[in-house]
Amino acid sequence: MDNRAEVSAFLTSRRAKITPQQAGLPVYGHRRVPGLRRGEVAMLAGVSVEYYTRMERGDLGGVSESVLDALAQALRLDDTERDHLYALARATSATPARVRRRPKKATVRPSVLRIIEGLHDQPAYVRNNRMDILAANPLARALLSEVFEQEPANTCRFVFLDPRATRMYPEWERVARDGVGVLRVEVAKNPYDRELSNLIGELSTRSDAFRTMWGAHDVHVFTEGTKRFHHRAVGEMELVHESLDLPGEQGLSITVYSADPGTPAADALTLLAGWAASQSQDAAASQADPEH
Repeated sequence: MDNRAEVSAFLTSRRAKITPQQAGLPVYGHRRVPGLRRGEVAMLAGVSVEYYTRMERGDLGGVSESVLDALAQALRLDDTERDHLYALARATSATPARVRRRPKKATVRPSVLRIIEGLHDQPAYVRNNRMDILAANPLARALLSEVFEQEPANTCRFVFLDPRATRMYPEWERVARDGVGVLRVEVAKNPYDRELSNLIGELSTRSDAFRTMWGAHDVHVFTEGTKRFHHRAVGEMELVHESLDLPGEQGLSITVYSADPGTPAADALTLLAGWAASQSQDAAASQADPEH
């Protein structure tokens, strides 16, 4: 798989987002597009037009870090976009054997399972680079109960293919764009991940919204922030989330949700824990008495 098209589309999309005024350049005459021209980006990056044109056509092979830094500055890339540019360059320069190495199947270490199980009042789960949830504590399973109705539980697939997602996520568009941005980052890091490519192909085929957002070439990395949920049993809550990469486990991360004590969100989590316990008791009773 050649990532030239990915590189070209990313650089073109970033160039289109910056106006000459934002770049501090004079504007003369009529311009057909609001963004920068190739020659203007080349000038800002301190390279020739021919060299920048080669890069925008997808060839980042042999491009030095200093040139990448200058290009990132010229295009006003944020930290996530800059890292994405470097990942694209690494994939371009990698040897075929290295790039095509089949990623090993991710497993969650027992010690990590104990960590998330020990967070009794905080929803916590482990996900991989395709947004599959590989392990979750009971409160996370309750919070994302509708997501776990599918196998494997995948948050991006739920967001774009399940009509209940717009109710569960009051800020659906933001959640959707963030998810697409995460997948875009992962594609640059793992261009030969077949399961990742299959997921993107499935979502592109089945969801117009995903296809449109994917075409924007925006990137995103989950770190920390807030997210609003509407749970069918306890109503709406706004939770703080932290996402942490697991050292030594490429592509795996832990996501933990929490709420400040004494807030409505904390009360909602308490209600959610009670609902989860009652659901578990009902399930245990049904198993003990099949005719119940």
